[in-house]
Amino acid sequence: MSNSYIAIDWGSTNLRAWLYLHGELAASTRSEAGVTRLGGRSAEQVFREVVAPWAQHNIPVIMAGMVGSNAGWVPVPYLLCPTSLTDIAGKLTRVNDAAPWDIHIIPGISIVRDNNCNVMRGEETQLLGAYRTHPAGLYLMPGTHCKWVRNRDGVIDDFRTVMTGELHHLLMTQSLVGVGLTEQRPDGEVFRQGMAQGFAESNILRCLFETRAAHVLGKLDRSTVSEWLSGLLIGNEVAQMQRDWRLQAGETVAVIGNPSLAARYQQALDHAGLNHRLLDGDDCFQAGIRSIVNDLE
Repeated sequence: MSNSYIAIDWGSTNLRAWLYLHGELAASTRSEAGVTRLGGRSAEQVFREVVAPWAQHNIPVIMAGMVGSNAGWVPVPYLLCPTSLTDIAGKLTRVNDAAPWDIHIIPGISIVRDNNCNVMRGEETQLLGAYRTHPAGLYLMPGTHCKWVRNRDGVIDDFRTVMTGELHHLLMTQSLVGVGLTEQRPDGEVFRQGMAQGFAESNILRCLFETRAAHVLGKLDRSTVSEWLSGLLIGNEVAQMQRDWRLQAGETVAVIGNPSLAARYQQALDHAGLNHRLLDGDDCFQAGIRSIVNDLE
């Protein structure tokens, strides 16, 4: 495969594509037609619409994310942990009904154990890029479904998913906790207070209704409930993972993501006495795609 290619990150809610010509980024585009938002079109139709301006280049396409799920274009089997990140390039699935396009989809990674059933799609490409550019033993990937990943010399042998982002959204928009609130505003101090509470509690289930009671009774400003809840959930997540994985003070966590959300986790890692460094999620994805392209040459 040449160093001219199209890289696509196709998730549940959006699609992003990058055109590389002779190793240089030539163009990029994005669409809200994630695999759950195709608007009555097939995945193939959406793909052809998105890349139509680049069709004249006749170059290979590498795709990652939910496009390889059973809700996407072609179901792509998971690689079972433990799995080597550097083996991913040899495990791609070809899309056979895409002529004249030459399209391959990157597999996700799964765990099937008595105490842990887990899957990821898309994150494996970021992890490959992160490993190639910034090797680390522990990666944290904040998001709607936050991933904690153990890496041993390029082998992913364990990971956990924590639905902190989705839980925050559901509590704020579809539960009693979010009823009667004013417009939410940033407040770093309230976030820190919630985070400290999250660290202090071994079980935060009872704290969730107390969040509702606190703003009803005037103890918590109704405009900062989102900040309090974010701190509570993130603080408890980091505290629980530190206990479950026996993370020692001074251990380093590589955080892969966008700076704004990552900054919240970095505060919690500081509180836990853990070192951290931030890696840009898009940079890691692109490095992962490049690694796969290079391995296929």
